[in-house]
Amino acid sequence: MNNFVSKATTLTASALLAGCSLMPAYERPSAPVASQWPASAAVSATGDTAGAQGVPALTWQDYFNDPTLRQLIDTALANNRDLRVAMLNVAQARAQLGIRQADQVPTLNAAAAGARSPDSGGAIKSAYSAGLTVTAYELDFFGRVASLKEQALAQYLATTEASHSAQISLIATVAQGWVSLLADEALLAVSRQTLDSRAESLKLVELKVKHGAASDFELRGEQTLTERTRVTLAQQLRQRALDENALVLLLGKPLDEASRAQLKPHGLNQLMFVELSAGLPSDLLLRRPDVRQAEQSLIASNANIGAARAAFFPRISLTAGAGSASGALSGLFKDGSWGWTLAPQLVLPIFDGGRNQANLDAARSVHEMAVAQYEKSIQSAFREIADALASRATLAQQLQASQALLEVETARNHLTQLRLNHGVANQLEWLDAERSLFAAQLALVQIRLAYQQNQIALFKALGGGAVARQP
Repeated sequence: MNNFVSKATTLTASALLAGCSLMPAYERPSAPVASQWPASAAVSATGDTAGAQGVPALTWQDYFNDPTLRQLIDTALANNRDLRVAMLNVAQARAQLGIRQADQVPTLNAAAAGARSPDSGGAIKSAYSAGLTVTAYELDFFGRVASLKEQALAQYLATTEASHSAQISLIATVAQGWVSLLADEALLAVSRQTLDSRAESLKLVELKVKHGAASDFELRGEQTLTERTRVTLAQQLRQRALDENALVLLLGKPLDEASRAQLKPHGLNQLMFVELSAGLPSDLLLRRPDVRQAEQSLIASNANIGAARAAFFPRISLTAGAGSASGALSGLFKDGSWGWTLAPQLVLPIFDGGRNQANLDAARSVHEMAVAQYEKSIQSAFREIADALASRATLAQQLQASQALLEVETARNHLTQLRLNHGVANQLEWLDAERSLFAAQLALVQIRLAYQQNQIALFKALGGGAVARQP
């Protein structure tokens, strides 16, 4: 017991002299991912990207260069409620940091007091005082207050990074919503054009049946194709309405007439984005705000360990005052009434039922969880970028093949129509050609949509566009 007291006394004395911090030295954990992209993504990440731009120098205004889309993103950034909440969280965290910073300096108050009470002889005695006071200011010899301030700073920075993540996510989601609307318009145009064509064909077959030149079987086949197109058109109209509602929610206001005027069937084909180069995984992962947020949360948990450790050591507080005291109110601030008080207090924990140790164990557990969350955020970021890179190459090949397929199906449909008119092909062959052409037209629009959305997802995964360009 004597050895323990002596050891504790020596440690306390050395800490008092040094004004030390008990916060562990922060070391960034190594990234639990490969140093290179997977083979499926490496071709896309390191291939020929002439004219490609890296994300750090590319703002979202440069990447999304379509004027209508940029206007929609500006509207969402100004009106979206989720982003507004994220920014208010930053303001709250900044205020909490201000509170912790204020704890490091004494609080100076002006105080005045008066009292009247009878003495043992029944006479009324008065006492008045006024002056400046410092109440229970903690002398931070062991870094408890400093650790709490560092924790608040890291939490503020983490909240700021969370707001950047929310902004990037909002920008990408608005872009994807607009691309989806353009795709809906393209799909509707294909279905309406096909429905008009099949309605004319149905009239022609009905006329042939009336004059005995076609059978009921041929009529039913034509009716089947027509009604299936109607079903597809109805589904697309419903999806178009849902996509617009989702975009309106992101914008915080209805689509204006100028934006609606840009919803054209060929708008999806005309929308182009800047090509991005990926770079090395280590550079990209630490660029993402969600990874930086996880690291700041890790730093905050590290600082909290320092505060928990400091609870084992004496807490020294200081109360002081300077002013005037008098037995009469008129005697305040006269010569001879001035004075001062100084009352330091030292509290040394001896027995707390294991509370301090439990707090330290909890802080260490939170730190370990923060390490796991940081590592998970890196792994998730690595996968998102690798998926986007792998999809970019394959979707480009799909898009090229779909365009070629549409050209083939268009030529086949034309030839089948000619063969049917000359009696070489039958009705079933023509119906099959019509079905294949319609499917190829729809597939091309859907693959082009997937390709555009993948480009947006890659921009988001690379952590680009968090800081908007100043006008």
